[in-house]
Amino acid sequence: MKILFTPTGRRQFLEAVSYIHHDKPSAAVSFLQKAEKTLSRLKEFPDSGRLLPEFPDLPFREVIVRSYRFFYRVKDDVVWIVAVWHGAQLPDEPEKNNG
Repeated sequence: MKILFTPTGRRQFLEAVSYIHHDKPSAAVSFLQKAEKTLSRLKEFPDSGRLLPEFPDLPFREVIVRSYRFFYRVKDDVVWIVAVWHGAQLPDEPEKNNG
C-alpha cells in the first residue's frame, strides 16, 4: 500500500506546514514528523481512520494530526490524501473523482 497526495491535498498540506513554520519553525518540524508517522500507519491499516462525520455515506476517511484533519480515500493499493484542513474549518464535500 502506498500513500500519495492529490495535487489539492499536497497544496493544503504544504500550506499548513508553511503556516505553522511562520509562527514557530520547531513546531512545523514536529508536525511534519507526526504527520509522517500517522500517515505511514495507513500503509498497513488503511481503514483505521474514521468516516467523515459530515459525510458518512462517502468513501472517505480521516486521521487527525494535531489540529489538522487529513481526508483520504483508499483506491486499489493507494491511500490518496485528498485534503488537509484545520479542525476549525468546515469541509466542503470531497470530490469523488479525487484519487
